[in-house]
Amino acid sequence: MKESGKVLYINACARGNSRTDKLARTVLSDIGCEYVERKLYDMELSPLTEEKLLKRTELIEKGLFSDDMFVLSREFADADIIVIAAPFWDLSFPAILKLYIENIYITGIVSEYTENGVPHGLCKAKKLYYVTTAGGPYNPDFSYGYIKSLVTDYFGIKETELVMQDMLDV
Repeated sequence: MKESGKVLYINACARGNSRTDKLARTVLSDIGCEYVERKLYDMELSPLTEEKLLKRTELIEKGLFSDDMFVLSREFADADIIVIAAPFWDLSFPAILKLYIENIYITGIVSEYTENGVPHGLCKAKKLYYVTTAGGPYNPDFSYGYIKSLVTDYFGIKETELVMQDMLDV
């Protein structure tokens, strides 16, 4: 599978000995490139507040996409390959991944809308790998299904792949 380009590893695993992280690192090894890792639990991600929304809207309206508020969004949009590691918890992915998405979804960086209101992705990644593990049976509807729809319909990443192991505790 040896690839080339900028690889972004989004690690939404809370445990140091995470099975999902181990599986994701196998995928990264198969890709065969150096990568930038973002350990979401080590970052200071927070939900968008009214104050942050106002600032974000003002910056977007002025076209000031180089602001530090958009560092993660620019990094995501500029990656050639993205690997997301997110364990399957309570029928979905960890909430920290949703916080990350909330913070990177910037119109003008990862997506734009046509004059008819149709979303058009601006991300240059050719592929996104979604890596997960589950102790019991895995249902992708509220985890991989959501991410796949988001990145293909809004971010412009046409190819996604689910890498999954389930029934690990059964």
